[in-house]
Amino acid sequence: MRSTICSLLVVFSLGALAAEEGKHLFILSGQSNMAGLRADESFTPAVEKQFGKDGVIVVKSAKGGQPIRRWDQTWQATEGQDTEQIGDLYAVLMESVKVATREQQIATVTFLWMQGERDAKEGLADKYGQAFQNILAQLKRDLKLEQINFVIGRLSDYGVNKRPSPQWIKVREVQVALAAESAQGEWVDTDDLNDGKNRKGKEIKDDLHYSADGYVVFGERLAEKAISLLAAK
Repeated sequence: MRSTICSLLVVFSLGALAAEEGKHLFILSGQSNMAGLRADESFTPAVEKQFGKDGVIVVKSAKGGQPIRRWDQTWQATEGQDTEQIGDLYAVLMESVKVATREQQIATVTFLWMQGERDAKEGLADKYGQAFQNILAQLKRDLKLEQINFVIGRLSDYGVNKRPSPQWIKVREVQVALAAESAQGEWVDTDDLNDGKNRKGKEIKDDLHYSADGYVVFGERLAEKAISLLAAK
Protein backbone atom coordinates (compact mmCIF):
# COMPACT_ATOMS: atom_id res chain seq x y z
CA MET A 1 0.00 0.00 0.00
CA ARG A 2 2.81 2.41 0.88
CA SER A 3 4.54 1.92 -2.52
CA THR A 4 1.23 2.48 -4.30
CA ILE A 5 0.67 5.73 -2.42
CA CYS A 6 4.22 6.88 -3.23
CA SER A 7 3.69 6.10 -6.91
CA LEU A 8 0.46 8.07 -6.94
CA LEU A 9 2.19 11.03 -5.27
CA VAL A 10 4.92 10.98 -7.96
CA VAL A 11 2.31 10.94 -10.73
CA PHE A 12 0.41 13.78 -9.07
CA SER A 13 3.48 15.94 -8.52
CA LEU A 14 4.75 15.47 -12.07
CA GLY A 15 1.35 16.22 -13.49
CA ALA A 16 1.10 19.33 -11.35
CA LEU A 17 4.50 20.49 -12.63
CA ALA A 18 3.29 20.25 -16.22
CA ALA A 19 0.06 22.05 -15.46
CA GLU A 20 1.63 24.88 -13.47
CA GLU A 21 4.91 25.58 -15.24
CA GLY A 22 4.43 24.55 -18.85
CA LYS A 23 5.05 21.49 -20.96
CA HIS A 24 7.72 18.83 -20.81
CA LEU A 25 9.78 18.83 -23.99
CA PHE A 26 11.36 15.54 -25.06
CA ILE A 27 13.96 15.75 -27.84
CA LEU A 28 14.89 12.44 -29.49
CA SER A 29 17.88 12.33 -31.80
CA GLY A 30 20.70 10.16 -33.10
CA GLN A 31 21.39 7.76 -35.95
CA SER A 32 19.73 4.59 -37.29
CA ASN A 33 18.35 3.01 -34.13
CA MET A 34 16.78 6.30 -33.11
CA ALA A 35 15.52 6.76 -36.65
CA GLY A 36 14.00 3.28 -36.40
CA LEU A 37 12.17 4.10 -33.19
CA ARG A 38 8.52 4.88 -33.83
CA ALA A 39 7.85 7.22 -30.94
CA ASP A 40 4.10 6.81 -31.22
CA GLU A 41 4.38 3.06 -30.54
CA SER A 42 5.65 3.33 -27.00
CA PHE A 43 7.59 6.45 -26.02
CA THR A 44 4.94 9.09 -26.62
CA PRO A 45 2.08 7.07 -25.08
CA ALA A 46 4.16 6.54 -21.94
CA VAL A 47 4.99 10.21 -21.37
CA GLU A 48 1.46 11.26 -22.30
CA LYS A 49 0.10 8.80 -19.74
CA GLN A 50 2.34 10.40 -17.12
CA PHE A 51 1.84 14.06 -17.97
CA GLY A 52 -1.27 14.17 -20.18
CA LYS A 53 -1.42 14.79 -23.92
CA ASP A 54 -1.45 18.53 -23.35
CA GLY A 55 1.54 18.33 -21.02
CA VAL A 56 4.20 17.07 -23.43
CA ILE A 57 5.92 17.92 -26.69
CA VAL A 58 7.87 15.16 -28.43
CA VAL A 59 10.33 16.08 -31.19
CA LYS A 60 12.35 13.47 -33.08
CA SER A 61 15.06 14.19 -35.64
CA ALA A 62 17.39 11.31 -36.52
CA LYS A 63 19.39 10.10 -39.49
CA GLY A 64 21.02 6.72 -39.98
CA GLY A 65 24.75 6.18 -40.38
CA GLN A 66 25.87 9.57 -39.06
CA PRO A 67 28.81 10.47 -36.76
CA ILE A 68 28.39 12.63 -33.70
CA ARG A 69 30.23 15.53 -35.35
CA ARG A 70 27.12 16.24 -37.39
CA TRP A 71 25.52 17.40 -34.13
CA ASP A 72 28.60 18.92 -32.47
CA GLN A 73 29.02 22.45 -33.83
CA THR A 74 32.46 22.84 -32.21
CA TRP A 75 34.00 19.70 -33.71
CA GLN A 76 37.45 20.31 -35.17
CA ALA A 77 37.44 18.66 -38.59
CA THR A 78 40.39 16.56 -39.62
CA GLU A 79 41.53 15.48 -43.07
CA GLY A 80 38.75 13.80 -45.00
CA GLN A 81 35.94 15.20 -42.86
CA ASP A 82 33.50 17.47 -44.66
CA THR A 83 33.39 20.81 -42.84
CA GLU A 84 29.88 21.42 -44.16
CA GLN A 85 28.77 18.39 -42.17
CA ILE A 86 29.90 19.74 -38.82
CA GLY A 87 26.86 20.47 -36.68
CA ASP A 88 24.48 20.49 -39.64
CA LEU A 89 22.12 17.87 -38.23
CA TYR A 90 21.97 19.80 -34.97
CA ALA A 91 20.68 22.78 -36.95
CA VAL A 92 18.02 20.55 -38.53
CA LEU A 93 17.05 19.25 -35.11
CA MET A 94 16.76 22.69 -33.58
CA GLU A 95 14.60 23.93 -36.42
CA SER A 96 12.15 21.11 -35.62
CA VAL A 97 12.28 22.07 -31.94
CA LYS A 98 11.65 25.70 -32.79
CA VAL A 99 8.57 24.86 -34.82
CA ALA A 100 7.17 22.47 -32.21
CA THR A 101 7.65 24.85 -29.28
CA ARG A 102 6.49 28.08 -30.92
CA GLU A 103 4.22 29.99 -28.52
CA GLN A 104 4.54 27.17 -25.97
CA GLN A 105 5.75 27.48 -22.39
CA ILE A 106 8.34 24.83 -21.57
CA ALA A 107 8.77 23.47 -18.04
CA THR A 108 11.55 20.95 -18.62
CA VAL A 109 13.70 19.56 -21.42
CA THR A 110 14.91 15.96 -21.71
CA PHE A 111 17.34 14.95 -24.46
CA LEU A 112 17.17 11.31 -25.56
CA TRP A 113 20.17 10.13 -27.56
CA MET A 114 20.87 6.91 -29.50
CA GLN A 115 24.03 7.20 -31.55
CA GLY A 116 27.67 6.12 -31.67
CA GLU A 117 27.83 3.23 -34.13
CA ARG A 118 29.47 5.37 -36.80
CA ASP A 119 32.02 6.86 -34.41
CA ALA A 120 33.03 3.38 -33.26
CA LYS A 121 33.48 2.39 -36.89
CA GLU A 122 35.65 5.45 -37.59
CA GLY A 123 37.79 4.93 -34.49
CA LEU A 124 36.67 8.12 -32.76
CA ALA A 125 35.73 6.76 -29.35
CA ASP A 126 38.23 9.03 -27.57
CA LYS A 127 36.41 12.12 -28.83
CA TYR A 128 32.92 10.88 -28.15
CA GLY A 129 32.43 12.02 -24.56
CA GLN A 130 33.48 15.62 -25.16
CA ALA A 131 31.39 15.80 -28.32
CA PHE A 132 28.29 14.75 -26.40
CA GLN A 133 29.01 17.33 -23.70
CA ASN A 134 29.31 19.94 -26.44
CA ILE A 135 25.85 19.01 -27.75
CA LEU A 136 24.37 19.39 -24.26
CA ALA A 137 26.01 22.80 -23.96
CA GLN A 138 24.51 23.83 -27.31
CA LEU A 139 21.05 22.78 -26.16
CA LYS A 140 21.36 24.70 -22.92
CA ARG A 141 22.53 27.78 -24.81
CA ASP A 142 19.87 27.67 -27.50
CA LEU A 143 17.00 26.76 -25.18
CA LYS A 144 18.24 29.22 -22.55
CA LEU A 145 18.29 26.64 -19.78
CA GLU A 146 20.82 25.88 -17.06
CA GLN A 147 19.75 22.26 -16.72
CA ILE A 148 18.73 19.62 -19.25
CA ASN A 149 18.08 15.99 -18.44
CA PHE A 150 19.43 13.37 -20.81
CA VAL A 151 19.01 9.66 -21.47
CA ILE A 152 21.55 7.78 -23.59
CA GLY A 153 20.82 4.50 -25.31
CA ARG A 154 24.03 2.49 -24.88
CA LEU A 155 25.31 0.78 -28.01
CA SER A 156 24.11 -2.82 -28.21
CA ASP A 157 26.20 -5.99 -28.00
CA TYR A 158 26.53 -6.12 -31.80
CA GLY A 159 30.11 -4.85 -31.52
CA VAL A 160 30.79 -7.08 -28.53
CA ASN A 161 29.48 -10.46 -29.68
CA LYS A 162 28.82 -10.43 -33.41
CA ARG A 163 31.60 -8.18 -34.67
CA PRO A 164 33.89 -7.49 -31.71
CA SER A 165 35.42 -4.01 -31.78
CA PRO A 166 37.53 -2.29 -29.08
CA GLN A 167 36.24 1.06 -30.31
CA TRP A 168 32.62 -0.09 -29.99
CA ILE A 169 33.27 -1.29 -26.45
CA LYS A 170 34.95 2.03 -25.62
CA VAL A 171 31.97 4.04 -26.86
CA ARG A 172 29.70 1.89 -24.68
CA GLU A 173 31.90 2.65 -21.67
CA VAL A 174 31.91 6.37 -22.41
CA GLN A 175 28.13 6.44 -22.73
CA VAL A 176 27.66 4.79 -19.33
CA ALA A 177 30.21 7.15 -17.76
CA LEU A 178 28.46 10.22 -19.16
CA ALA A 179 25.24 9.18 -17.46
CA ALA A 180 26.91 8.05 -14.22
CA GLU A 181 28.79 11.31 -13.80
CA SER A 182 25.72 13.54 -14.07
CA ALA A 183 22.75 13.91 -11.75
CA GLN A 184 20.75 14.79 -14.86
CA GLY A 185 21.80 11.69 -16.81
CA GLU A 186 20.62 8.11 -17.28
CA TRP A 187 21.32 5.34 -19.78
CA VAL A 188 19.37 2.37 -21.06
CA ASP A 189 20.52 -1.11 -22.00
CA THR A 190 19.87 -2.30 -25.57
CA ASP A 191 21.73 -5.63 -25.51
CA ASP A 192 18.50 -7.64 -25.56
CA LEU A 193 16.71 -5.57 -28.21
CA ASN A 194 18.47 -6.89 -31.31
CA ASP A 195 17.25 -10.49 -31.15
CA GLY A 196 14.02 -11.89 -32.57
CA LYS A 197 12.17 -10.88 -35.72
CA ASN A 198 12.75 -7.55 -37.39
CA ARG A 199 9.99 -5.56 -39.08
CA LYS A 200 10.47 -7.55 -42.27
CA GLY A 201 9.86 -10.80 -40.40
CA LYS A 202 13.50 -11.91 -40.59
CA GLU A 203 15.00 -13.66 -37.58
CA ILE A 204 17.97 -11.69 -36.18
CA LYS A 205 20.57 -12.28 -33.47
CA ASP A 206 22.92 -9.62 -32.01
CA ASP A 207 22.03 -7.49 -35.02
CA LEU A 208 23.10 -3.91 -35.68
CA HIS A 209 19.46 -2.87 -35.57
CA TYR A 210 16.65 -3.89 -33.26
CA SER A 211 13.79 -6.33 -33.65
CA ALA A 212 10.23 -5.10 -34.13
CA ASP A 213 9.50 -5.76 -30.46
CA GLY A 214 12.90 -4.36 -29.52
CA TYR A 215 12.04 -0.91 -30.83
CA VAL A 216 8.84 -0.91 -28.76
CA VAL A 217 10.74 -1.85 -25.61
CA PHE A 218 13.42 0.72 -26.42
CA GLY A 219 10.82 3.48 -26.44
CA GLU A 220 9.40 2.24 -23.15
CA ARG A 221 12.83 2.24 -21.52
CA LEU A 222 13.65 5.72 -22.71
CA ALA A 223 10.35 7.00 -21.35
CA GLU A 224 10.82 5.26 -18.02
CA LYS A 225 14.24 6.83 -17.47
CA ALA A 226 13.07 10.24 -18.63
CA ILE A 227 10.15 10.15 -16.20
CA SER A 228 12.38 9.00 -13.34
CA LEU A 229 14.73 11.95 -13.91
CA LEU A 230 11.81 14.35 -13.77
CA ALA A 231 10.52 12.67 -10.61
CA ALA A 232 13.94 13.16 -9.00
CA LYS A 233 13.79 16.86 -9.88
